[in-house]
Amino acid sequence: QVQLVESGGGSVQAGGSLRLSCTVSGYTYKGNCIGWFRQTPGKEREGVAFIDTDGNVSYGWSVKGRFTISRDNAKNTLYLQMNSLKPEDTAMYYCAGTYPYCYTALDLYEYNYWGQGTQVTVSS
Repeated sequence: QVQLVESGGGSVQAGGSLRLSCTVSGYTYKGNCIGWFRQTPGKEREGVAFIDTDGNVSYGWSVKGRFTISRDNAKNTLYLQMNSLKPEDTAMYYCAGTYPYCYTALDLYEYNYWGQGTQVTVSS
């Protein structure tokens, strides 16, 4: 059974940092993409950062240069280091994985495994 469990969310002031973690079990990275998305009430889920099938990383335009995605295969954990946080980064953050394949890492609809989310709140 595939499980993705996020942690590390919280409240921080603008300019601060947080590191989100996603513990992954029962999932194979081979041939799949994995990434982070975020959502605020009333808005569509937005792609934040991704690792594609070749291990290449990509980012949403609004977080490029501030966020870093990484993966520790030995610990079965995906990370999202978030620096220089802004109030507009406030959202529920989800990690997600595609299965059984991935054509486009940035395509929200390719992801069919999702965690329960962790809330990030950035105050000004």
